[in-house]
Amino acid sequence: MTNSVFAAAQAWHDQDPDAVTKAELAAVLAQAQSGDAAALRDLTERFTGQLEFGTAGLRGVLGAGPQRMNRVLVRKVSAGLAAYLVANVPNATSRGVVLGYDGRRNSLVFAHDTARVLAGAGFKVYVAHRPWPTPTTAWCVERFGAAAGVMVTASHNPPEYNGYKVYWGNGAQIIPPHDNGIAAAIDAIGRTDTLVMPEFATLERTSGSSERGHVEILDESVHAEYMAAVNALRVGAAPHRELVIAYTALHGVGAISVEAGLATAGFTHVHSEPSQRDPDGEFPTVAFPNPEEKGAMDRVLDLARKVTADLVLANDPDADRLCVAVPTSPGQFQLLSGDQVGALLADYLLQPGGGSQRMVATTVVSSQLLGFLAQAAGVAYRETLTGFKWIANAALEYEAATGGAFVMGYEEALGYSVGPLVRDKDGVSACVIFAELTAWNRAQGRTVLAHLEDIYRRVGLFVTEQVSLTMPGSEGLAAIAAMMKRVRGALPTQLGAYTVRETVDLAAASDAGLPPSNVLIFRLDGGHRVIMRPSGTEPKLKSYYEVRVVIGAGETIAAATARGRAELVALRDAHQALLKQQ
Repeated sequence: MTNSVFAAAQAWHDQDPDAVTKAELAAVLAQAQSGDAAALRDLTERFTGQLEFGTAGLRGVLGAGPQRMNRVLVRKVSAGLAAYLVANVPNATSRGVVLGYDGRRNSLVFAHDTARVLAGAGFKVYVAHRPWPTPTTAWCVERFGAAAGVMVTASHNPPEYNGYKVYWGNGAQIIPPHDNGIAAAIDAIGRTDTLVMPEFATLERTSGSSERGHVEILDESVHAEYMAAVNALRVGAAPHRELVIAYTALHGVGAISVEAGLATAGFTHVHSEPSQRDPDGEFPTVAFPNPEEKGAMDRVLDLARKVTADLVLANDPDADRLCVAVPTSPGQFQLLSGDQVGALLADYLLQPGGGSQRMVATTVVSSQLLGFLAQAAGVAYRETLTGFKWIANAALEYEAATGGAFVMGYEEALGYSVGPLVRDKDGVSACVIFAELTAWNRAQGRTVLAHLEDIYRRVGLFVTEQVSLTMPGSEGLAAIAAMMKRVRGALPTQLGAYTVRETVDLAAASDAGLPPSNVLIFRLDGGHRVIMRPSGTEPKLKSYYEVRVVIGAGETIAAATARGRAELVALRDAHQALLKQQ
């Protein structure tokens, strides 16, 4: 085994075009060959298997070896993608591939390598002219009628990560069988230093050329076209454009787009946090560039206090997610959960008069609240597996089957899609529409929180919480798999004071009407629910808890929330105790 690892590492080293990772691997290899046990473990982990290519593409820590994100792997994946498209998509090379990238370490390098491999395989490649949001890439796939799209991004992961996200020709992230087919094509690629890869500078052609096997650099007019389409999503012209908005891009790529979108919508009092406005792959002001993480919103909230903001908006680094905070009292702000933002957007967009041929969608781990709102509005509702690719494809299927309109979809991890503009989550359009929602509420003399209370009184108060057990490395992933297996082997019939009345195992999803997935759902007495699943992108076991509270006549929201919170804590603690017993 050791000799095969050494041989694989040496072969990788010999084809690596990156001086940094080449030197990194040479050092680890030398230490391992000298008998250093820690270096040998490191080397073995890097060269045991490969980063798994799935429906989210690739995502991993930057570094040398097939279990890291690097130029060798990006070239290999791009060659596999090219081969699969040629074999399965008519006119794939002339239709081309759209290629975008964010501001992370090596994103531009990975994008150029991808373009070179694709162009070398005969593809026309549309390349973003600068770092831009992930939803812009997804939109461009449909805009140009491309065969596929690639976005180089690791979204909200820590600075040491990068990733490679693939879109199908419909603008949605790939789903089976394409993920498995591309993965098989990747595995068939040998050494990457034998690939046809013309120098990037020799591939550029005049914009609008129909030639294959070249790169077309896009320009700001494409982004302007996308922003015009975002503006067209607005449902009204509510007054109160004087709203003061504090915004942060979290060192990502959202600022140019969001600032333009808000300005076009008439919001002229927008303040971007200057220390986090421009792309910076080091993310110097946050420990973890995810607006859900503790401390990530501190700077924009400080800004909001200084400017007396009426609304706080934050994107993650690739601007496909949105975090919202609203004032509760002078200098105090409340962060809204993804479920709360999703419910508010849905209720706003489902205003009366839109007809019944409409559909909203969310995922199995999101709150059940959207389903109740849809029922009250008399519109269709879809519940999908976790991941926006499933929401996008559910929308496409609904539109094709009924001729109806997809209104919005969301997932609790701060992802929202308004209408059919982008077949993925879009933090840019969500920013603009939520600002519109806030102005609409003000025109009615109420706050966003009052709007949320109105929803709760109509359909019920849903109290939710997510708990993640992080278990890094291959040992952690094995421990997560073992925990899921043990729970399946001894399914609980009771969680604390609550009887489990139904268990749904999506690994055998025939009864659920969903594709098989490693998810367990426990439905409890009183409308409570517990869901557990391994993350698809991080070494975490995620558990989701929800209770529904019917608000009594004359009962305050605070009292109902406290009642629901007490029930949720008891449920959460009982389930977490069960996990620790396994």
